[in-house]
Amino acid sequence: MLRRISEAGPVTATALCAELGLTDTAIRRHIDGLLADGLIESRDIRPAGRRRRGRPARGWVVSAAGHAQLTADYDDLATEALRFIEETVGPDAVAQFAQQRIAEVEARYAAVLEQIGDDPRERAEALVRVLSRDGYAATTRPVPGGPGELGLQLCQGHCPVQHVAAEFPQFCEAETEAFSRLLGVHVQRLSTLAQGAHVCTTFVPTGPHPTAPPESTTPSEGRTS
Repeated sequence: MLRRISEAGPVTATALCAELGLTDTAIRRHIDGLLADGLIESRDIRPAGRRRRGRPARGWVVSAAGHAQLTADYDDLATEALRFIEETVGPDAVAQFAQQRIAEVEARYAAVLEQIGDDPRERAEALVRVLSRDGYAATTRPVPGGPGELGLQLCQGHCPVQHVAAEFPQFCEAETEAFSRLLGVHVQRLSTLAQGAHVCTTFVPTGPHPTAPPESTTPSEGRTS
């Protein structure tokens, strides 16, 4: 349940019932347990476009404690090791390490994506599949614009190196650059788990003339401006 909320959040109890095939009572029992343990928290879901009257729906997202529950125990050791490298060798060494680590991951992903055509949407969907396989709880969400689709938001509901990246953003920067190379378009990172968002969000242009995302885009919480 916790991993599904990390993938789809903010997600309502009703949506979880439909997706998981459980009764409303069972879903509520799971949610109450996760909430009591401090592993999830609520967010208002406001529909995009014209404002509607009434209270917004309540959605659930994974809390900081919940992400820690999903994260491997070696995070503290990795962070201490990177601090030592930064203090003894310098911040450039940390950046080089981040780039080397991402380069190895990028090479694996490139082997999969080379079987996909040049369409950035198809490549993004393939990237989501390999990211999810590696534990990133990845999904895509369309960003409408003009007569068609402006692009996609590639969302990562979990990050195995979240706590490391919170102190060393070089990992997020290296990953964003790798996404651009893998997808063949200039992508833009809009939010990260490492900086306190409940999901990492990357805008991927897919229209005939790739453009930047809207000035502020947060459909993961039901608002687009």
